[in-house]
Amino acid sequence: MELERKSDVAETGLAAPLSRANPHLRETSAGLVDYGMIPESRQGQEMSMHRVLIVGGGAGGLEVATRLGDSLGRRGEASIALLDKARVHVWKPHLHEIAAGSMDLGSYETSYLAQSHWHGFRYRIGEMIGLDRARRQVHVAPFFDEDGDPVTPARSFRYDTLVIAVGSLTNDFGTRGVQEYAFRLDTPADAARFNRRLVNAFVRAHAQTAPLGAGQLRVILIGGGATGVELAAELHRTTRVLVSYGLDRIDPDKDIRLVVLEASTRILPALPERLSDGARQLLEALGVQVRTSSRVQEVLPQGVRLASGEIIPGELVVWAAGVKAPDFLAHLDGLEVNSINQLLVSPTLQTTRDPDVFAIGDCAACPWIGVEPPSLVPPRAQAAHQQASHMVGQIERRLRGVTLSPWRYRDFGSLVSLGKYSTVGSLMGSLVGGTLWIEGHFARMMYLSLYKMHELALHGFWKVALDTLARMITRRTEPHVKLH
Repeated sequence: MELERKSDVAETGLAAPLSRANPHLRETSAGLVDYGMIPESRQGQEMSMHRVLIVGGGAGGLEVATRLGDSLGRRGEASIALLDKARVHVWKPHLHEIAAGSMDLGSYETSYLAQSHWHGFRYRIGEMIGLDRARRQVHVAPFFDEDGDPVTPARSFRYDTLVIAVGSLTNDFGTRGVQEYAFRLDTPADAARFNRRLVNAFVRAHAQTAPLGAGQLRVILIGGGATGVELAAELHRTTRVLVSYGLDRIDPDKDIRLVVLEASTRILPALPERLSDGARQLLEALGVQVRTSSRVQEVLPQGVRLASGEIIPGELVVWAAGVKAPDFLAHLDGLEVNSINQLLVSPTLQTTRDPDVFAIGDCAACPWIGVEPPSLVPPRAQAAHQQASHMVGQIERRLRGVTLSPWRYRDFGSLVSLGKYSTVGSLMGSLVGGTLWIEGHFARMMYLSLYKMHELALHGFWKVALDTLARMITRRTEPHVKLH
């Protein structure tokens, strides 16, 4: 029985040696698969199935892979594969809590390999670097571990349907010094790195005999959007808890300083002014310095320089202003992008120049149907969740040969967490029959429910319920901030 066809093997230059080393090893849309471990009755079926490749395991991509794996993958109707350069998934809105130390990264991460095993899809590690639309191949860079040792070679994966869900990154707008001296919160590794530097800064200040220097223990947060505001509130709490663990030579009220810099006239510009004003009043009551109409011209090794020429010294600087899609999207074999590298898609979520390539989440510039003047769907977690649900139906329609349906964004409002102090936001649309401005405990519960919805989409009710109970129990026996 002939198992390997040239059309089914991506031309990586490594297929021949690997095949000679193991004659049962074959490369499919999901990567290298040992067909010697698959019953003969399934081998032909495996290679003839519709190949769905999802690039990016964020909130949208992992939900698509999980749901398609549970349905089409388990039934043998399609081959589902997920490609991501990380080993674990972390919900991006949690990054500010990981950075502040109020959340343990290990307790909230999902292993892609385990998730794929449990839910009928395949996970392949690697970073997409190119696309060949004529051959329907995604080119993947070699992967190296943290010690620089090679793990996987350069590879190319085939697809019949490609879903790009690589999310977004912080946009520094070309500001000098950001790359060299500022922290970003684009990945869990970024957040964990900032937290380590934060704890080290406090231990250093506690141990030194000399007075604190200019800017020492001052954290400058550039950007007064949701990330900057949420991180400021979370840092106010966790830094004080950190000091309480024996760093008694630091006076929290006098020595710890948090500064939020925003270029526009108010923080949280996406929210109504009354909520923006309320958030500012709360932050200032906590001692956080909020400076609006303050555009940063340059990030320095120990502080920032404003456009006015003023220099604000600081030990740690976080850039949290603006978003853009990854740069490689601008060079994907002619696919159309906008000025911030988002792939232009139609209401069906198909890219404008290739109906076999879809894009969802922050990396997609999707028209907001029914809104005047015409605008794009905002890059929010709720949009990615809705698009993921619609994407599952779109792929099922493609397999049945049914016309694809347009996606309509339903805006349920915005919520911004201010840690234990408060949550502010709005509930909108059919959810409440209009617009309802909410604050306090109820808003906090709504904010927490967003993550529970994401967990339910990935794991189901019982696992989420048991994991939540386990976290409640262990939380009582662990430090309330990450100390290492």
